[in-house]
Amino acid sequence: MKTCIEVDQVLFEKYQKLAKLGEGTYGIVYKAKDLTNDEIVAIKKVKTDNNSEGLPSTAMREISLLKELSHPNVIRLKDADIDSNSKLFMIFEYAECDLKKFLNRQKKVLPQEMIKSFLYQMLSGLCYCHSHRVIHRDLKPQNVLIDRNGILKLGDFGLARAFGFPIVPLTHEVVTLWYRAPEILLGQSTYSLPVDMWSMGCIFAEMAQGKALFMGDSEIGQLFKIFRVLGTPNETVWPGVSLLKDYKKTFPNWKPQLLGQVIPNLDSLGIDLLAKMIMLVPEKRITAKAALMHPYLAGVDEKSSLAIINIFKSNN
Repeated sequence: MKTCIEVDQVLFEKYQKLAKLGEGTYGIVYKAKDLTNDEIVAIKKVKTDNNSEGLPSTAMREISLLKELSHPNVIRLKDADIDSNSKLFMIFEYAECDLKKFLNRQKKVLPQEMIKSFLYQMLSGLCYCHSHRVIHRDLKPQNVLIDRNGILKLGDFGLARAFGFPIVPLTHEVVTLWYRAPEILLGQSTYSLPVDMWSMGCIFAEMAQGKALFMGDSEIGQLFKIFRVLGTPNETVWPGVSLLKDYKKTFPNWKPQLLGQVIPNLDSLGIDLLAKMIMLVPEKRITAKAALMHPYLAGVDEKSSLAIINIFKSNN
């Protein structure tokens, strides 16, 4: 029987494997070089269920969506192919690391200019996705990739979905717990774009303070972490919240804290934007398009990235 490496070599004769980057439930990712042009790429070998026929629906959905998306801040799918053993391979542009690894390497809080640039880039990619009716549904630092020039790219669209109107019920088994919006945690099934903005707000806060904002160890624990900071919702602040499947009248009644005291590293404009991104009521959450125009990001655009690239390179 052929080994995985041998199968890869048969399929991708034009690629030279350089290193194994990681392995998880989704599959294995390799760093490789395209022998036709010396370009460095990332190859994801998608795991398949040997007990079922066909390819994973998440991978097929990811391929379908990424073929329709083209933006500097969205990871580019260069190619996809299936080998003789029905193994699926996806070839992406290469990124040096993800945002989580980058944050873990920092010995101090990121400079405000870098936080603003990173946030602007992520919001730009997300605004593009939302304008093309795509919900990511799994935004977290591990799924934000950074290339060698300090350009951020939203990645891992395995849980992403195209959406339309009216909004149809969707699974709540999405988004890593620490970045999952309260409406999903409370059992709401007809969620939409605001769930991505909640996740983006959590990433924003994590960049500003160097650690995740809400670190629960279970769904109820996650809710309580959120309520301790933002206050326990009721019908006055969130009309209809008591009708959600997993809402309990017995929830402890926490009062909201001052967000500026929770995250002291952000100025008043940064706190204002963050507060708008992590509003408990999804309908009141700021959109990606509006967030890009918030005063906190004034003066930040694609042309201002040169200084940020220099900072990024000096930190690596």
